[in-house]
Amino acid sequence: MANPLLSKLSALTGRSALLAAFGLGVVAALALPPLYAVPALLVAIPGLLALLGGAASWKRAGWIGFAFGWGHHVAGLYWISHALLTDPWRWGWLVPVAVPGLALPLAVYAAVAAIVAWRAAPGWPRWLALAGAWTLLEWARGLLLTGFPWNALGTVWAFDALPLQGAAYVGVYGLSFVTLLVAGTPYLGPRAVAGGAATLAVLAGFGLARLAQPLPEGPGVDILLVQGNVQQEAKWREDQRWPIFRRYLELTRQGVAARGPSERPLAVIWPETASPFLLPQDEAARGYVAQVLPARGMLLGGSVRVDWTPEGKVDHLYNSLSAVDGQGQLRAVYDKAHLVPFGEYMPLRGLIPIRIVEGAGEFAAGPGPVALAPGGGIPPFSPLICYEVIFPAAVSPAERPAWLVNITNDAWFGFSAGPFQHLAASRLRAVEEGLPLARAAQTGVSALFDARGSLAGQIGLGDMATLALPLPGSLPATIFARFGNWGAILLGLLALAVAAAGSSSTMRRHPGGIASNN
Repeated sequence: MANPLLSKLSALTGRSALLAAFGLGVVAALALPPLYAVPALLVAIPGLLALLGGAASWKRAGWIGFAFGWGHHVAGLYWISHALLTDPWRWGWLVPVAVPGLALPLAVYAAVAAIVAWRAAPGWPRWLALAGAWTLLEWARGLLLTGFPWNALGTVWAFDALPLQGAAYVGVYGLSFVTLLVAGTPYLGPRAVAGGAATLAVLAGFGLARLAQPLPEGPGVDILLVQGNVQQEAKWREDQRWPIFRRYLELTRQGVAARGPSERPLAVIWPETASPFLLPQDEAARGYVAQVLPARGMLLGGSVRVDWTPEGKVDHLYNSLSAVDGQGQLRAVYDKAHLVPFGEYMPLRGLIPIRIVEGAGEFAAGPGPVALAPGGGIPPFSPLICYEVIFPAAVSPAERPAWLVNITNDAWFGFSAGPFQHLAASRLRAVEEGLPLARAAQTGVSALFDARGSLAGQIGLGDMATLALPLPGSLPATIFARFGNWGAILLGLLALAVAAAGSSSTMRRHPGGIASNN
């Protein structure tokens, strides 16, 4: 192995190899939002391949992959601890264990990918096997146990629309595949690095060409994003209910006034659970909303919805988006379908005696993705509440909407990487589906992306403001919108097949074994 650093890594054994793998996983996390230090992958991925080359058995390779994945997810998900500190007396004891504990099952996926790569011959078969296995396991991570596809490796390109255009064809998992191939080229030598650079240049040219094509004209509708910057510590305090609601009403009034007189329909978007009052059932609250909306205005606002028992007790609790028109009428309701385990419901409710919502137990799930059509000139849209937006190929129903609306409450995560990682996932969904996406977040980042993921405007993290913009036009259904993750799956399977063929050829030439890379 010509590279001195990689040679040293491949010679490590025991705890030293595991510590190096953990550290390389942390280095790989530097490429994620908001740092976007993508060159860090040119160290992390070749380093992982070198460590696998020094593994004496598949079990050892699995532990190396596990350590890499654990370091990667601990560093990438550190911000989850912020949510626990919003109520430290109740949840503070979980801070030292929550993120490392969550990273443990996620690390298993990296361990399996490492074992598959170790089984392949050293050199290009192992490089290709790691890319193929990692891609397929990222896809599986988005499905198994309700799924958690957060920080797929392809999100490292979400700092701009240019490098994301390939997602319209193969989605974020396909971008992960290409990222792993390019990042792993130092493991193969200088010629491969040059090939990786050429690949990126070709992809950049493709992105420029796609972005240069004009977008279809918009539907003649304006949107008004409202970001109240309400901190999580104050959000559910009884004495803050009216001040918070009044803040959103006043911000909406100011935003409508700043927009000026217009005959165009206006969609006002409030974040997840922005209203402390039950908009679907509180006629008085909807009346206040009507006072600040223009005649052709429609509020798309986050609110809790409750089903009551005949005895007046809570039967079902829903995390909802309500559409309220300028006369205060409820025009449509969407109930969140993909709930957050341990955040909105308890998967092990019989074993863990913790109530998510005091006095109500937990949230119930809605029926799934819909194209909500509230009327009033507002085009049909697919509502996505909070982390529903992170699931590729699961954000749009069969009846294709004109746009996507993501409302979220990232106040849980303070000034950390979490809100920016969530924003990156939203941007990717716009590119994948070829649909504009409007996003309203409680404390930020609120933003509007066009159908190719270009940023039309945003409200920064921690700002209290509104943003009025015309809704961009949508593109015809992309390849990804028609076929979903199959492109990435086929890339992963093809890579494994080619790696297996290359390994068989190597074994025929070197029957003594292929596990070592020394």
